[in-house]
Amino acid sequence: MSCVIWCLVVLCFSSIFAQDEGDWRFVKTAQGHVRGRKEPDGVYVFYNLPYATAPSGDDKFKAPLPPPKWTETYEAADKGIICPQADFGAEKIKTKTMQEDCLIANVYVPDTLEKNLPVVLYIHGGAFQVGFGDWLKPKQLMKTNKIIVVTFNYRVGIHGFLCLGTKDVPGNAGMKDIVAMLRWLKKNIASFGGNPDDVTVAGYSAGAAAADLLTYSKSANGLYKRLIIESGSSLAEYAVQLDPLENAKSHAKTLNFTKVDDIRALEWFYKTLSDDALRADAFLVRKDSTFVFVPCVERDTGDEVFLDDSPTNILKKGDYNKVPMLYGFTDMEGLMRAHYFDLWKSGMNDKFSDFLPADLKFDSDKQKEKVADRIKKFYFEDKPVDTDSILGYVDYFTDIMFASPALRTVSSKVASGSDQIYLYLYSFVDENDPFVPHTKVKGASHAAQSHAIFDDLIEKNSTIEFENLREIMREMWRYFITTGKPVPKGSSLPFAWRPTNAARSPHMSLGRVVELDGILLEDRGRFWDGIYKKHHREPVPPSTPS
Repeated sequence: MSCVIWCLVVLCFSSIFAQDEGDWRFVKTAQGHVRGRKEPDGVYVFYNLPYATAPSGDDKFKAPLPPPKWTETYEAADKGIICPQADFGAEKIKTKTMQEDCLIANVYVPDTLEKNLPVVLYIHGGAFQVGFGDWLKPKQLMKTNKIIVVTFNYRVGIHGFLCLGTKDVPGNAGMKDIVAMLRWLKKNIASFGGNPDDVTVAGYSAGAAAADLLTYSKSANGLYKRLIIESGSSLAEYAVQLDPLENAKSHAKTLNFTKVDDIRALEWFYKTLSDDALRADAFLVRKDSTFVFVPCVERDTGDEVFLDDSPTNILKKGDYNKVPMLYGFTDMEGLMRAHYFDLWKSGMNDKFSDFLPADLKFDSDKQKEKVADRIKKFYFEDKPVDTDSILGYVDYFTDIMFASPALRTVSSKVASGSDQIYLYLYSFVDENDPFVPHTKVKGASHAAQSHAIFDDLIEKNSTIEFENLREIMREMWRYFITTGKPVPKGSSLPFAWRPTNAARSPHMSLGRVVELDGILLEDRGRFWDGIYKKHHREPVPPSTPS
């Protein structure tokens, strides 16, 4: 076919779709041609693009396989695909199609002919147990038409984080999905107009912990340029399994399996477990603030390892990827545990030590109870845990799950050579926000800053003050994605933002007033620094199978 005839065919083909189905964009990827549609807000979206293939059968806990290829144009339409996960009542999940082969990406491209645009890859949250790529929509971040945003699914729960240390179940399948996503971007994003050497990885909640963990993995080196951390961190007790083999054994026992000390039998048990049984528990309600099946320190099985040592050890050696980071959390992250207050308050009064974070160790029960009493007094003085002291309850869970691990991570990274970490605290509350139960106090709940950045809140119900803050934050995030600094010289923002030091100062206060402030949570941060200096428990890899 001559060039002239071929061009006429393409023009005819394009005009038919432009007339009948709206505006489309064709992109040639390494897997074949794809077609995405221009949505009413002017953003081209390529949904449901396979970036890898989830293995199945006996291999279902292994690293992902290469993505499929095709010869005809792939219709990049939203099929609502999510990875297998527990049903914990979220309406967004109930409307989706759950399937094993779930490793898909959604690429949001601005309506521009510019090339080499910066790219931001968002890792969704959900405690490593639930969630999907488009849980939050990213279009408001793209208003300048200068950024490409990508969201994606990765395997969660037992599917993604069973870690036996065997050849077939090495661990960290979900994290290896994330690395595969980054490799796909490196190979393909230029075709969409993006710069494969200018990728910012961002994450919220567990996605923030996952993003932070990337800095410790040699497998991710060279695949990203900077990180945005929103309400999560690599030193959180839920970020890395303390003893993955013991977790696998304990859960198997709850499913009436008894041969837990036979590693081959245990492996076969999980391989043959029904899909319903694999996702029967979301592991979201545990007194020790763990979520059981999360990333792990791996045993070397001869294949590529994601994490070969504990984050603390890697930080001490300084052997990690030191990139610019935008790092922070909210003032009342612990509100995520407010639902369990009535269930837990009596137990906290009877035996507070049951609610200590799991990544603490003690020489004896006596020492554990002594430390627990000290911690309880720090948050509740000599008062019982009840409706009059619920703010202490919120602060406690804010600190053990989010604030303290984030602050310790930042201090360790700065001390070992990271000099471009921009620390922040989000505390904005609106007149539409609810009060903390049993009080007339309001606070920013878990990952509230992510909800401010993304599109999921109904803009028309927001106050002018909130919308103004959202635009300031989005501008900071855009600047960081494009320059590595949230407030670069010559920016439109009327204040400065310097990197933090090992003492966690300065930090940007993102509340009703946006201003650079001093040490972040000085007293509470120092309190937990002391606890962890004496009692930190290191995660271990699975033992060598006998």
